Amino acid sequence: MHYIYIAKQFKSLNLKLENSGGNMKKVSKFLLLLVALVAIATSCGQQENGQLIGVLDRPTWKGINPYGMVYIPSGTLHIGPSDQDVNSSYTQRAKSISIQGFYMDDTEITNNEYRQFVNWVVDSLLHTWQDHVLQNQEGEDYIDWGQENSWEDETAQDLFYQGDEKFAGKKELDVRNLEYTYQWYDWQRAAHDRDMSNRTKYIKEDVVNIYPDTLCWIRDFAYSYNEPMTRNYFWHPAFDDYPVVGVNWRMAQGFTYWRTNLWNAYVVPEKGEVNSEDFRLPTEHEWEYAARGGHALAPFPWGGYYTRNAKGCLLANFKPGRGNYPEDGGLYTVKADAYYPNDYGLYNMAGNVSEWTSSAYDENAYSFVHDLNSDLRYDVTRDENGNIIDDLAQTRKVIRGGSWKDISYFLQTGSRHWEYQDTTKCYVGFRCALTFLGRSINDF
Repeated sequence: MHYIYIAKQFKSLNLKLENSGGNMKKVSKFLLLLVALVAIATSCGQQENGQLIGVLDRPTWKGINPYGMVYIPSGTLHIGPSDQDVNSSYTQRAKSISIQGFYMDDTEITNNEYRQFVNWVVDSLLHTWQDHVLQNQEGEDYIDWGQENSWEDETAQDLFYQGDEKFAGKKELDVRNLEYTYQWYDWQRAAHDRDMSNRTKYIKEDVVNIYPDTLCWIRDFAYSYNEPMTRNYFWHPAFDDYPVVGVNWRMAQGFTYWRTNLWNAYVVPEKGEVNSEDFRLPTEHEWEYAARGGHALAPFPWGGYYTRNAKGCLLANFKPGRGNYPEDGGLYTVKADAYYPNDYGLYNMAGNVSEWTSSAYDENAYSFVHDLNSDLRYDVTRDENGNIIDDLAQTRKVIRGGSWKDISYFLQTGSRHWEYQDTTKCYVGFRCALTFLGRSINDF
């Protein structure tokens, strides 16, 4: 705002100079005044001058461009029935809603990206066990990442299976140790309670084991040989660029919290990288809006009404017929950037893996959610041991997009489905979203 003020003053000076008739004394005064204005604008502290010019020492904001994300502009989304049984249409009643602009990962979170999270948790455990912990001025503990961990230290051995739990003498990571604590703020309760005398009651916390459930490859299919996928899918380099699976909704939430902290630890405010919003899971309607790629009523991300192109080639990774998994080019999942992206630049918004959203599932949600940034949230109540004490139906979360094992109905942009939030599946993954701050990215 101070630049606007200076511009106005500079324009005023120009007019006065033009009317000064070449009087050098007046010119000198005007130049001195201009220098003073620039000095005020560039000074560290604000100097009051009797004018309403706003706070001067504000960081510049040129927007951010998170790596691997694409910008989705604000717009209107028409939600409603897709190609489904008419008896189930009450779950998708027609409605027009508005969506605020946001960023979204161009691919599903891959094994290698999620492994960065796992490795960070391993490192943090070692730093903690090896006393690489300091205290700040407020007496709060924090990890001293400048110190190197010693894998020869006795504490490091606790990360691996010991004694009778070792298999064939292999040194394997004991994944039971990999717990991560994440937090969130209950803005809904805070807004309705209107009691800020003790904000701790609005700060929620959860502890979750973050290692992917690799056994889901076996558990999801009866009388089926999928042990090689259990042994290799998450850690083998052959699958680095494939979408991570075996991650439940809470684990995905923990990942977004960690990713937010990772970003905030490296932002440079002087470069306009200030960010007050968090990485998060998209709402189900943000997901649907992004999946359509800017086409109002597109039934599929590629816009058409069919799952094959003019040459008869399949356009996504799904199950086109009974017992027919590999026709699309992949028996299981495929690389996260396989197939052509939609018109927003998003890959595999149909097929490959279904994706968690932040929204709670209710069959009648379309009837009562607001038409502005529509969403339904529900955080379950747990006892002191972490056990859910709510109705199990309250733990249902919306998944979207269909997967490699689903028929084409689930690939439609409007199709709704759900899983319990503590469920891990070999066909469910996720991608992150980040709210855009400002009217449009074109303003910067």
